Amino acid sequence: MNSAEVLADAFGRIQEVVHEAVEGLSVEDLHARLDPGANSIAWLVWHLTRIQDDHVADAAGREQVWLSQDWAGRFGLPFPEDATGYGQSRAQVAKVRVDSDEVLLGYYDAVHEETLSFVRGLKSTALNRIVDDSWDPPVSLGVRLVSVIADDLQHAGQAAFVRGVLERR
Repeated sequence: MNSAEVLADAFGRIQEVVHEAVEGLSVEDLHARLDPGANSIAWLVWHLTRIQDDHVADAAGREQVWLSQDWAGRFGLPFPEDATGYGQSRAQVAKVRVDSDEVLLGYYDAVHEETLSFVRGLKSTALNRIVDDSWDPPVSLGVRLVSVIADDLQHAGQAAFVRGVLERR
């Protein structure tokens, strides 16, 4: 297994968790918050997808799916188009609302496909390319992709946890 296959496998595992956490939920459950400061499943999945879209698009030198496929328009959120959820307040988290699980999974799957298209074409040497020199040490493509995977898995796991709590209520 080469590094591109490992990355594709990792992103595939995220997709499995996201679908298990979201599929079939009511709109009410997608927006449920376990307490006033908690994140909803809708926010968690939107945020992890926005971060993946933002970071992978930047590394690939392409436009984000959020804009190129007009997911920003489909979601109609009251934030600037470049918002990813990072640093949002409780009130802003509450404004991430979707009409169904389909829109949430549609955006996620579109980003997932773009991500796989990018990572499957990578040679191992490409992972050493510096993609962000604002950090010390500068961030390589490999480190950036592992960071996205780690962040996505954490948020997908949180969404799965929230779903489990809601189902046991």
